[in-house]
Amino acid sequence: MNPSAPPRPDRLARIVRSPLGRIVIFFITTALIGLASGRVYSALGLPHGQLAFRDVTPLIAFFRLFPAVLAYWLLVRFIESRKVSELAPRKAVPHLLMGMAGGVAVFSLIVGALWALGAYRVDGVNHNLDWLGPILVMGVGAGVGEEIISCGIVFRIVEEGLGTWAALLVSAALFGGLHLANPNATTWVAVAIAIEAGLLIGLLFHLTRSLWACIGAHAAWNLTQGLVYGIPVSGFEQRGLLASHMEGPNWVTGGAFGVEASVVSVGICSMVTALFLSLALRRGSLVPPPWRRSAPTA
Repeated sequence: MNPSAPPRPDRLARIVRSPLGRIVIFFITTALIGLASGRVYSALGLPHGQLAFRDVTPLIAFFRLFPAVLAYWLLVRFIESRKVSELAPRKAVPHLLMGMAGGVAVFSLIVGALWALGAYRVDGVNHNLDWLGPILVMGVGAGVGEEIISCGIVFRIVEEGLGTWAALLVSAALFGGLHLANPNATTWVAVAIAIEAGLLIGLLFHLTRSLWACIGAHAAWNLTQGLVYGIPVSGFEQRGLLASHMEGPNWVTGGAFGVEASVVSVGICSMVTALFLSLALRRGSLVPPPWRRSAPTA
């Protein structure tokens, strides 16, 4: 066989459908769609660069999410040759509500613990809040965009190739690392977010096989944190319904980055993660690494 000959169609198909192949294809497709949609964005005269929340419109939010959403749909439908069951319309409302309820409950539990410790203080109530911008950016934008990448692409595909434990470690590390570019971020911030959010949401996806649940939890966490309790979201200052401030050492309050860098958040989220893990173990749903899987029978 000529080593310089092009790969046979069946070999090429295996490469394309391999875990690494699909991840690479997703990011390339996202970039190409982003280039094309960027031209339309500019032609419409929409603003570029970092925008304040009040300047973000539904149309701008749509253009920001469109490349990743379309690339994901194309990957699943034409490379994986299946329905996008993790984003099935029939799951949207119940799973979004379930995820949002969980996100509100967990973050409120964290704030309650910080209040009991004397670290979270309420100064009053703010009026005339800008709701739409934060909802579009911190809720829809972060929830949809980050969960498609971290759960839909990285966790799901790595789990298929290397098993659940590897998928949790890789997706959590990616999720934490993505926040290193945020204001006031440190190595501890990345580790804390990987533990409290990356592992938790990865297991949430494992248990539900629903991106809607993960999107709802992520969006509700951000909006409850910023719009309700007035706490910085991943290093970005917020003006929430409650005018508040933090008191105490940085390891309790999270310092300038916000509560997500607090050991209280890490501890409470780790308990929820442990609960999710126990459910997965009880179900026996954890995917083993390839070297521990049974060989397929004829």
